[in-house]
Amino acid sequence: MSSLCSSASHVVALLYGQLAGCDSLNGIVDAAHVHEGEWRNIRGAQPPKRNTFSNANRRRDAAMAERLYWEVFGHLVSVCPGFGQYKRHKGFLARMRRGIFAIDSSTIKLCLNCIDWARHRRKKAAAKLHMNLDVGSRLPAFAVVEDAGHHDSTRAQTLCAGLTAGDVCLADRAYTDFGFLDRLRARGILFVVRQKKNMRFKSVKTLPKGRDASVISDELVEPVLAHSKKLYPVPLRRVTARVEVDGKMKVMTFLTNHLGWSARTVAELYRARWTVELFFKELKQTCQIHDFVGYNENAVKWQVWTGMLAHLLLRFMRHVAGWDLSFSRLAGVARAAVWVKRDLVAILKTYGTAPRPKPGEPREKPPPLQAFFDFWRIDYGTAGP
Repeated sequence: MSSLCSSASHVVALLYGQLAGCDSLNGIVDAAHVHEGEWRNIRGAQPPKRNTFSNANRRRDAAMAERLYWEVFGHLVSVCPGFGQYKRHKGFLARMRRGIFAIDSSTIKLCLNCIDWARHRRKKAAAKLHMNLDVGSRLPAFAVVEDAGHHDSTRAQTLCAGLTAGDVCLADRAYTDFGFLDRLRARGILFVVRQKKNMRFKSVKTLPKGRDASVISDELVEPVLAHSKKLYPVPLRRVTARVEVDGKMKVMTFLTNHLGWSARTVAELYRARWTVELFFKELKQTCQIHDFVGYNENAVKWQVWTGMLAHLLLRFMRHVAGWDLSFSRLAGVARAAVWVKRDLVAILKTYGTAPRPKPGEPREKPPPLQAFFDFWRIDYGTAGP
């Protein structure tokens, strides 16, 4: 008998752990045996044994989970093209008619005592999820899962490999490297990044700021150091503006290779980069990628990729059902309905608020409340002797 559970049973078990919020291997195995009949109806999956499930996490190649994620992604887009289409933005970005991609990474904390392969600091261990997010559709375009020992800039070229001429790359200061930016420029890719504090520039030309009071300066600059100038030989545009961050105005300085945008558009483009941070926050709050059922590198990658798969399926359900409430509440409904034999889309469509009455339309009192007042108007007579 094989020491591994089947691939279908393995994926079903990990997906159940994500949707139900199971934080241990035993929690998934016990649930599978309690609901054995329902479990076997899911593509013929077998309730996993603890040892075979653990061996599958350790030995089955996690590249399979990555391929599964992108195949499911492509299938969902093919059956519902609107799912992967550009979502209209507000303000300055509404006029953009090009691909906008935000790159960033998120650290996933691990336990050093059990997971020594992912040593991140002297007393810490962590994995890292590198992401290239399509800002238009707010869905991943490319992702890498690995240990956190690599700096973000080392994966920048890989994340941007699929970008084409005319696309816009948005990145934080961790990716502001002159060699990387010059390679983007040579490929015809536009970029908006934050300037590092230790970067030294000299002003070449001052550009008009426009009428926007939030723009402090707009100028063409070039690196002062000869080595930096060799890496990026043409002038850069530097925009300094006040940007709202968490309800507070903060002064930020951006670098871009596009000279035609207004200074405010450059700032708004960088604000769009925060879409990828919201994606990470949504993923960590709703999926089980903080308590791991396996300790080796392969098991961690399996759980991260199935967490992303569960998140993708929930996002698809939200799109199909037209869900307007919070994503965390959607995940809660899905968690409560795991073993309910009802159409989840139909359940989600029952949520929402009542439509507002049209102007001039009479408002009727709710029947239960009206019945309560009518009850006290009735004279039931006097009490008996």
